Amino acid sequence: MPRTIVFDVNETLLDLSALDPLFERLLGDLTLKNEWFGQVLQSATMMSALEKYVDFGVVAHHALKMTVKRHNISLPEKAVKEILGKMRHLPPHVEVVESLQRLSSAGFRLAALTNSNKEMANSQLSNAGIMQFFKKVMSVETVRCFKPCKAVYDMAADSLAAYPDDLMLVAAHEWDISGAICAGWNGAFIARPGMVLGPLSETPEIVGENLSEVVDKIIEIETRRGDLVS
Repeated sequence: MPRTIVFDVNETLLDLSALDPLFERLLGDLTLKNEWFGQVLQSATMMSALEKYVDFGVVAHHALKMTVKRHNISLPEKAVKEILGKMRHLPPHVEVVESLQRLSSAGFRLAALTNSNKEMANSQLSNAGIMQFFKKVMSVETVRCFKPCKAVYDMAADSLAAYPDDLMLVAAHEWDISGAICAGWNGAFIARPGMVLGPLSETPEIVGENLSEVVDKIIEIETRRGDLVS
């Protein structure tokens, strides 16, 4: 079992449902949050395919403009800034703090790898009260392309001074897990509500309904391998 565990941030560790009241109040429909974030990911993937790069926050801004335009909703710039500003203050999913503590106590090195820029990532993790668990926070801005580009995972491996097969990515996105596995990493998928692995997805070593289940399996595998070695 790899001793370095790398985490995606948004949706994997941080709970986007905190945005629901804003979408309901400002757009009149909290379900548009999922449409918006799906558009964020689609636009980021398009930028990478076109070999262009803009900051993830800019992508999120334009994706929100696209979403409201699609539904003929008028959204003042002040409201846009309120929604995007809340992204800095997302809470962790309920099981995240305890799960990170368990991994840290078990001796694993923890890191974060995100599409957000480094400043945004540091702000999010600090405001969520989990920054102390991570030895390194890495952003795609270093290579100027978004996950699941192979260059992102290669950069992260270099930054961690680790071979790809000594790393495991934990994420709630099948495209992120697939990107990491294709780059030679191990993968652990969190099947949060609405998140599934598809027939074209790479197969991760570990799948759990939440981070607590994933950590149970990581520690179980580590213990079993330790018993075999001893």
